Amino acid sequence: MLEPSPAVVRFQPPPMHAYVYKSLRKEGAYVFLATRDDFECLSESVHKALQPFALVLEVTLDGARQLARGNADEVRSDLATRGFHVQMPPPVSQDPLTSDWGTDA
Repeated sequence: MLEPSPAVVRFQPPPMHAYVYKSLRKEGAYVFLATRDDFECLSESVHKALQPFALVLEVTLDGARQLARGNADEVRSDLATRGFHVQMPPPVSQDPLTSDWGTDA
């Protein structure tokens, strides 16, 4: 008689808390920080290009979390290694909400 194979256990990384700030200078740009208000971890070029910031969301990133744009695993990796993750808006040519839908307006 065959023994049932052991259940495959999928590794789930521990939850990670993130603070999400929108750029008040560049629409659609967001910065995820591992520590609240820790803008010192940002590179000078990112800080200059996107500041000022406004806190918009505190979120726990875990294996089940889906983000509207971007990959949660990539965000988690950036937060763990750099302390921040930058999410820029997609190019207008790739944003389906900016295309002409054939309206007469």
